[in-house]
Amino acid sequence: MVLPTVNLRPGARDHVQVVWNEHLAAEVRHSAHIWLREDCGLEVDWTSAALVDKTIERSLAVTARTDGVIAGLRVVEVIVDEFRENLVWSSVIDDGECVEAGTVIGYLSGSVRSILQIERVILNVLGRLSGVATTTRHLVEAIQETPCRIYDTRKTVPGWRLLDKYAVHCGGGFNHRIGLYDAILIKDNHLAAIRENDLSPADAVRRSREFIFQTFSPNRANQMVVEIEVDSLSQLADVLPSEPDIVLLDNMSVEELHQAVALRGSCASEVILEASGGIMLENIFDVAKSGVDRISTGALTHTSSWIDIGLDWDAVSFSNRKATSEKN
Repeated sequence: MVLPTVNLRPGARDHVQVVWNEHLAAEVRHSAHIWLREDCGLEVDWTSAALVDKTIERSLAVTARTDGVIAGLRVVEVIVDEFRENLVWSSVIDDGECVEAGTVIGYLSGSVRSILQIERVILNVLGRLSGVATTTRHLVEAIQETPCRIYDTRKTVPGWRLLDKYAVHCGGGFNHRIGLYDAILIKDNHLAAIRENDLSPADAVRRSREFIFQTFSPNRANQMVVEIEVDSLSQLADVLPSEPDIVLLDNMSVEELHQAVALRGSCASEVILEASGGIMLENIFDVAKSGVDRISTGALTHTSSWIDIGLDWDAVSFSNRKATSEKN
């Protein structure tokens, strides 16, 4: 998967960013069949089969019932295409746009029976992803007066990793590593393991860099991030001379973060500092003002509330709407 990188400093390495592209569309196509089967099994929507004439066609409005940032419209387009029931999806806005309650964000047109069968899958996707995008936007806006950036984590819904990270991107945030395969991140348990061999955190950084260049092609090796987690200023002082790309400052107080930034500036100005742990809307501005380059938080994906999005009946028939659209 080739995705654009986002650098904080000239020449700095950073994680790839999840944007809408064919790779993500293929992930959605794969998942769409699972989502649709979850709702209908190998059968159909028997309520609609019993009550709704199969010849009725309408254009139904998908509406945001609460304020928020919308994400997932491109996903809906793929789901409708994979449903293969001749439905037409038309977005009114783009992913990443802020809307007020009552805003129509798209229209689903075609057989009413088919629309009702796919309705919940679409609304679940839009509600979940828009919730993540909205939570992200709130945190991004809270630190907009600083150069600091908000990053997500791997605390995502199983099977939804790329979608959750895409929603973060729609909300104005940035993506941390996608998985265990696309970056080196030396965490506390790794450090505990290497202490068995009397290796220090700095040794871990140097060994990781050597491993990368022995294992991968020069192009990939030069792009791969080496990040290490530390939980004390003494650990930070130990690892900075080994030149990691990023140091994750875990659960440090704001005062300690200020000291960490000063320490970095005195001996390794090119190293990126990332604050993480205990990040909330109430304290995120103070954390960003400490001078760290980035803040990572699982709250973007694991505590975000869904946006209420509904499918509303529109009196305009599909044929009339299609004729009006073609005329315009």
